[in-house]
Amino acid sequence: QVRLVESGGGLVQAGGCLTLSCVASGSIFNIGAMGWYRQPPGEQRELVAAITRFGATNYADSVKGRFTISRDNAKNTVLLQMNSLKPEDTAVYYCNAGAQYGPSNYWGQGTQLTVSS
Repeated sequence: QVRLVESGGGLVQAGGCLTLSCVASGSIFNIGAMGWYRQPPGEQRELVAAITRFGATNYADSVKGRFTISRDNAKNTVLLQMNSLKPEDTAVYYCNAGAQYGPSNYWGQGTQLTVSS
């Protein structure tokens, strides 16, 4: 199994920045792509950004140009650098890892981001 632990959420004023961190442990050899999802209050969980183990990235249109995803395979971490934050970014952010082999997906417990104003 893979365990994902997110950190770095908090309360931020609009226009501010914050970086989320996700650390993977367990069967990390089976991790393929990783990504960040978010779930605003009362809404469905949605993809924010994803990155393959080779470094290819993709972003939701709503965050493109503001957020940057990166990963350090040696440290088993993935980061989400968030700039120019908007109130619409308020959500619980979840780290996700897809299995390199098989259909499994792994999720962290989430970290809350609240953007005020």
